[in-house]
Amino acid sequence: MSTIAWHVEVGMDGLVIIGVAAAAMIFAIFGWNPFAQYRDTSGLLTEGYSKFETGVKRQPNGVYRVRALTRMPGVTPEMVRWWFTDYMQTTDHYKQWHSQAHVWMDWENKTPGEIVGAAHLVHEYIGIDLSKLRISFVDASELLGPLDIRGHHFIVGARVGMLEEPIDVTTMCHFVRDTEFGAEMRSVFWMGHVANRGGTGLVDKLKGVLGNTWLARRVLVREAVAVNLMTHAIEEMGNLSDFLPDLYAKEMAIKTA
Repeated sequence: MSTIAWHVEVGMDGLVIIGVAAAAMIFAIFGWNPFAQYRDTSGLLTEGYSKFETGVKRQPNGVYRVRALTRMPGVTPEMVRWWFTDYMQTTDHYKQWHSQAHVWMDWENKTPGEIVGAAHLVHEYIGIDLSKLRISFVDASELLGPLDIRGHHFIVGARVGMLEEPIDVTTMCHFVRDTEFGAEMRSVFWMGHVANRGGTGLVDKLKGVLGNTWLARRVLVREAVAVNLMTHAIEEMGNLSDFLPDLYAKEMAIKTA
């Protein structure tokens, strides 16, 4: 083999090694499906029950899927709709929902009787940490794709972000259906869906891009935080179930008097 050919062969081998190393590094940081917004929605809208109704699971793209099932005897989907779209207007109302964890609330772009397009601004404890959040409600089909749901139900989706920073970090959905004993709510959160919410600074833009990498999700979205969110959802929706039937009946009686 000539000297030139030998150098060419060694050079090609070196490039292959560098390429493999670079690919491995990219995979380690970004994951197999970079910036994937995939949401595992299995079991959310199905009849009967799935094997995963309550708990936390890490998706392959690093996102934590958090599920919480709340049975609500005496409640109807219409009552839950009314709670979100009409009744809950003040911090006192919000504290009624969870007196220990809920601290303050306000609305942005809220229209009576509607929820899509509004943003719920809240301060609440999730675990021991005070979270200041902006919950922007969207049509559920924006998160779940085309919907074909039969029966009496209420469904709402939202993008959850930091109140004091223009960044979203989670997507979520509440699905309430009728059962023979009352309503039943399936709540699901996908923690790690990061998006710049209009910030024009370089840091804001970088957060919106790099936050969706597999590595960032693995480092920043911890299991303990996911469990705290699941626990919070179970507590607040359980509390709502306890007082909503009486509250709804009282308010409807006043309205029709």
